[in-house]
Amino acid sequence: MRLSGRGLRCVRGGREVFSGLDFDAEAGSALAVVGPNGAGKTSLLRLIAGLLAIEGGSIALAGGDAELTLPEQSHYLGHSDAMKPALTVTENLAFWAEFLGGASADPAECIAAVGLSHAAALSAGFLSAGQRRRLSIARLLAVHRPIWLLDEPTSALDMASQRIFAGLMTMHLAGGGMIIAATHAPLGIKARELRIGGPS
Repeated sequence: MRLSGRGLRCVRGGREVFSGLDFDAEAGSALAVVGPNGAGKTSLLRLIAGLLAIEGGSIALAGGDAELTLPEQSHYLGHSDAMKPALTVTENLAFWAEFLGGASADPAECIAAVGLSHAAALSAGFLSAGQRRRLSIARLLAVHRPIWLLDEPTSALDMASQRIFAGLMTMHLAGGGMIIAATHAPLGIKARELRIGGPS
């Protein structure tokens, strides 16, 4: 599986964020998108996820599921930890598994994988920022999708949680998955870099 972008142009709010951008990512590998604030790291992920319109250029996936669109084969983990505060940790994960569709994993196993078993019955509104981030990471595990698009994925995670997440990313890649991550911090895994220029 190979994901490629050629001559990509992104415009937001009437401002050109970037143009002429090329990238390549392959199954079993991670691509770290780096650069200063405002350079378009998040915008690139959102283009791939189908959340922003492409103003120029193209994105192509080779070797994926021909019956599914690129967004349907991708998980997008953004800055916001999308969850319903009134639902428990388990209920939030069950909601996302149903919403995303496809074969889903055991919610209890996903919760345990991110170290939240002790909070499984707790309302998400009572979680700390780091715990909310870990619940969002559990969503990546709940329904299998080969492409993970991660925006500053280690934000709010302590060192122990970062190590857990690095292990989960390593397993995803070992299973033939792909990771594209916008980040200012080391991911804890081997990754090629795509540097995007822009204002400081």
